[in-house]
Formats: sequence, structure tokens, C-alpha cells
Amino acid sequence: MKITVVGAGNVGATCADVLAYREIANEIVLVDIKEGLAEGKALDIWQKAPINLYDSRTIGSTNDYSKSAGSDVVVITSGLPRKPGMSRDDLIGTNAGIVKMVTENVVKHSPEAIIIVVSNPLDVMTYQAHLTSKLPRTRVMGMAGILDTARYRAFLAEALNVSPKDIQAMLMGGHGDTMVPLPRYTTVGGIPVTEMIAPDKLNAIIERTKVGGGELVKLMGTSAWYAPGSAAAQMVEAIVKDQRRVLPVCVQLDGEYGIRNCYLGVPVVLGKNGIERVIELDLNAEEKAMLETSRKHVREVMEVLDNLG
Repeated sequence: MKITVVGAGNVGATCADVLAYREIANEIVLVDIKEGLAEGKALDIWQKAPINLYDSRTIGSTNDYSKSAGSDVVVITSGLPRKPGMSRDDLIGTNAGIVKMVTENVVKHSPEAIIIVVSNPLDVMTYQAHLTSKLPRTRVMGMAGILDTARYRAFLAEALNVSPKDIQAMLMGGHGDTMVPLPRYTTVGGIPVTEMIAPDKLNAIIERTKVGGGELVKLMGTSAWYAPGSAAAQMVEAIVKDQRRVLPVCVQLDGEYGIRNCYLGVPVVLGKNGIERVIELDLNAEEKAMLETSRKHVREVMEVLDNLG
């Protein structure tokens, strides 16, 4: 089993480290455009194998995709963060070009791979990878819902003073302010969360979750990497081990929830074929309205990419 992570920055390196530590694959390849970065981080991860007792071999490559050939799953984390003075359109244009180039190389060397996109803006970069790869929608997906759900669950665990292991939750929609948390589908040890916490406190946690990424940028001056990298690794594990996990994943909708040709986070069954099936929840009127707001926002961003050509 072979996994490639493109982008050896903080998120990509964290993803590779988690994959190695958990022995998800025999071989894990890190690829980056910066000379020596992927090789150095791969070597560092390999050198702690005797300490943490794992056998997964990590290999680095500077822009040489031939080393990734035959990968079963490829995680794309490449892209630039938004800089001062850079418009949303500038960021989309720059990162779309990067994701397009990466995807072309991935498909050339690993035509049977399942692709997981982590690059931002997440929803539209998943769209770009899907357009470029021409693969079925079941094999091109974005990582966002798992990260957003993890933040939501972590905040709830802290507020309730319980283990995060006992909290199950689901979010839908785009990655950002228009995400759709679903308190009706949130439980604590099987108990509905609404029976465990006051409405105002729950709403405050939901609002904090929506800006969870921004909170970390304000604290550190850069975006998060431990949680995003671990979230991507969880998706890889579900696929490689055919776990058939029910997880929120960004996918092109094809009639589900009455939506077509839009990339949104929805619950899916994740297994050896990628997205085994999309799960349609019975949303109430309020939840449908929030999902529609999220859909409109994502479509606007997708149209920016379309207009850029």
C-alpha cells in the first residue's frame, strides 16, 4: 500500500507523520516544490520510527512525481495562504493553478488513485481537482467536514467537561462561515446534546466553530496544521482499511439534497472505493435554508474559478 502527500508544509508533513505513526501504509511519499524540504521531513519522520516503533517507510521528493507512481491514495495540501492585499480572486487563481498542475502529475503517475484535497479555498479546489483529473466524483473529495466537526466536538467536550471520545456530531455545507452544524445529530454518549447544554451556550459553540480557523490564525499568525493533517490522515485510513466510516466529506452533489454540480460537505460512507455512497439526512426547514445559503456561497466561489478560465 502506497500513499503520497503533495505539499510538505505543516499540514502535509503532519498528515504524513500520522500516517506513518499509525502504520496506514507500507510506503509514504512526500512531494514538494521546495528543494530538500520533502526529503528532510521524510527523513526526520523515518528516523523516529525506532523510537515510536513503526515500519512505514517515508520518502521525500523535490517535484519528482515518478517516486509517487502507483499510489493508492494521494493527499493534496499544496497552495499558498492568503496574503495582505491579496483578493479572494487572486488566491483562487493562484491556488487553482497549483492544484491543476499537481493533479495532472498525480493522474499521470497514479491513474487509479483516490484524491483527497486539503488546499484552500477547499470547496473550489476540490472542484478544480475534479475538473482536471476527470475521475469519477467518488474518487475526488475534499477534507473539511472532519476538521470542522472535530473543532465542534472539542469545544463541546471542554464546555461539558467530558471526553471528546463520547461526542458524535455532523456538519454540512461549505468550509467556512456558512457551514451548517446540526445539533439534532449531535450526541454525547448517545444522549442528545440539547439535553446536556443550554441553548445559548450551544449556539456560542456553533458560532465559534464557524470561525475556528480564523481563531487560530489570530493566535499564531498562520493557519492550523495538527488537526487538518490528522483529519486528512483519518480519511486515508478509512479508505485504505475499507473501514466504511460515516464521515462528512466535500463531494460534488448530483441531485442529493436537491442540489447538482456543487461541492459541499455531506455525510458519506468512506471505504476502499472512495465515496461508497452519499447519505441524505432528513433535514428540517431551518437546516435546508442554511444549506441553501451555503450552496449559494460555494457556487459564487466556483463561478470565480469558471470566469478565470
